[in-house]
Amino acid sequence: MLLRRLRLAGSIALVISLLVPPLAAGLQRGEGAPPFQVTSTSGQRITNANYTGRVLLVQFFATWCSPCRESIPAIIRLNKKYGKQGFQVLGLSIDESGDRIVKAFIAEKKITYPVALAGDHLQEAYGVRSVPTLFLINRKGEVVEKFMGMSEEIEQAIESSVKTALAAR
Repeated sequence: MLLRRLRLAGSIALVISLLVPPLAAGLQRGEGAPPFQVTSTSGQRITNANYTGRVLLVQFFATWCSPCRESIPAIIRLNKKYGKQGFQVLGLSIDESGDRIVKAFIAEKKITYPVALAGDHLQEAYGVRSVPTLFLINRKGEVVEKFMGMSEEIEQAIESSVKTALAAR
């Protein structure tokens, strides 16, 4: 009986996958970053224009996500280390429970960069399917790199990409 149900479930999944068009692969290197307009948890209106001429790391995260929580200190360090050279970070939370939880998370983690809630439209525009997902955007507003997850290797790759993006004019 269980085997029959599993086969049926597998067949249904196959039919759905054939009928539903595939999701967009997300942003690729060299593409312009999708426009955004968000309001930070402190009430500041933020758009792409706020980062014109700067290197921007857009960090999609969730307060309940362990790898996201673990990535915060590294992102704060990068922001502190390269902030005076034209590097900025924008945190975009995918939490659906409102900004109260996100504000508490910001205080707990001592986040020093702007954070806003990312609605479904913004997640879709950036092709975010999991968190943490980070996009490095150059001074021209183009996507330079996309990072998924967080580890020491990814942290080193982000820093290397930040240095390269800052050096480019």
